[in-house]
Amino acid sequence: MAQGGKPKHRVVIIGGGFGGLYAAKSLRYVNVELTLIDRNNFHLFQPLLYQVATGGLSPADITSPLRAVLHRQRNASVIKGEVVGLDLGRRTVSVERLDRPGADEFAYDSLIVAAGSANHYFGHNDWEATAPGLKSIEEALKIRHKILAALEAAERCQDPDKRDAYLTFVVIGGGATGVELAGAIAEIAFHTAVHDFRNFDPRVARILLVEGNERVLPVFDDSLSARARKHLEAMGVEVHTGAFVSDIIGTSVTLHKGDTTSHVNSHTILWAAGVKASPIARWLANGNADIIDRQGRVKVSPDLTLPGHPNVFVIGDLANYSHQTGEPLPGLAPVAMQQGRYVARLIAARLKGKSRKPFRYLDKGNLATIGRNRAVGVIRGLKVSGRIAWLVWLFIHLMYLVEFQNRLLVFIQWLWNYITLNRGARIIVGETPTRSTKVDEHGK
Repeated sequence: MAQGGKPKHRVVIIGGGFGGLYAAKSLRYVNVELTLIDRNNFHLFQPLLYQVATGGLSPADITSPLRAVLHRQRNASVIKGEVVGLDLGRRTVSVERLDRPGADEFAYDSLIVAAGSANHYFGHNDWEATAPGLKSIEEALKIRHKILAALEAAERCQDPDKRDAYLTFVVIGGGATGVELAGAIAEIAFHTAVHDFRNFDPRVARILLVEGNERVLPVFDDSLSARARKHLEAMGVEVHTGAFVSDIIGTSVTLHKGDTTSHVNSHTILWAAGVKASPIARWLANGNADIIDRQGRVKVSPDLTLPGHPNVFVIGDLANYSHQTGEPLPGLAPVAMQQGRYVARLIAARLKGKSRKPFRYLDKGNLATIGRNRAVGVIRGLKVSGRIAWLVWLFIHLMYLVEFQNRLLVFIQWLWNYITLNRGARIIVGETPTRSTKVDEHGK
C-alpha cells in the first residue's frame, strides 16, 4: 500500500527482453507495484545468440537471471509463466499455473507488453523442423548441434557425395542474423576446425547465404551492402542474392533465381529470413484488424499506447511505430530499450499529473558484424567498415550486456578466441542426431 492507505499503482510487464527489462529498471524509484512476467527466468541478450549457435559462447554468457537483475529493486517481483490471456476490460493478465491446470490472474493499472517476436516461415511452417530459426537459447543449441553433428558425420562418411551434403551449410536470409551465421560458420570451417579432423579437410565446406533481395543487409545503403558481400565472399561464403527458396524437403533445398531452378543437398539448413510478432498482438487487437500490420505488429499511438487503451503500452518488436519517419522503426535492441525507458517515464509523469511529448527514437547508428575484423555500419551518420566497425561493434555489445559478470566472461572468451582462433563451446548436447545426420553402420 502507498502512503495514506491508497493502493499503489500496479504495473504489469509482459516480457523480460530489452524493452520489458529496461522499462522495469527505469521504474525503480517510482512508487508503483511492478510485476514482470516472462516464460523464462532469464533475460536473453539476443544480438549474441548466433555466437552460442556457432560455439563461440555458452548460453550462460549471454543470459542473466531476471530475479538477480532486479533483486535490489524492492518494488519489483518476477513471475515465470506463459501468458495465456488478456482481459482489457477487466484489466487482468492470465498466466498459466506451474503447479496445476488453470491460470492465475494479475490485475494492472498500467500494462506494458514487450512480448517480442518469433520466426516467420511465410506459410511454410513445416520447414521449421528442418530449418530452425534463431530466436531462443533452445534454437541456438539446436543449430549448434546440427553444425557440429554434420562435421562429425562427415568424418565417418566414406561416400564423397554424401560427405558433400554434410559439408554444405545453407543459411536462408541475408539480414544481420543470416550474415552473422554465415560468417561464423565460415570461420569454423576454414579456421577453427582445420586441424580437428583426420578423414577430410573442413576447408572443402560450402557455405551458401541465400537472400531474396538483390543485396545482403538491405537495411543499409548500397555501398555498405556491397562491402558486406565482399567481406563474406573473401571469407569463402557463396552469396546468392535475388534467390528464393521454394521448397525444403528433407535435406534438399530448392532455389529459384530468375528462370533458373537449382537443388542443393545439405544436412544443415538454417532459417534467418523473417520474423513475426508474438500472437499476443491479436489479443490486443481484440478483433480490430486495422491496427495490425502484415508482420502482426500493433500500430501504436504516438505515446506507444494501444489505440483506445491509454493504459496499455506496446513496445519493442511487437510495436509498429511509424509516427517519426513514416516507416516502422526496426526491431533492434536500442529501439526497445529507448521505448522501455520512455514508457516508464511516462507512467511516472502521469502519476504526478503530468504528460510527456510523443516518443522519439534517437538513432545512434546501426552495426552488423560479419566475422573476425569484419563489420559494417553507420554511427551518427558516419559509414564505417572493416576492423574499426568490428571493434566498435564489440565494445557496444559488451556494454549492452546487463551484468558485469557477463561482460567480463564474454570479453575473456572473445580475447581468447581472437588469439587462438578457437571456439571453446563446440560441444554437442541435447537430442540425439536424427537419421539425416547419422551415418550407417558401414560409415555411409
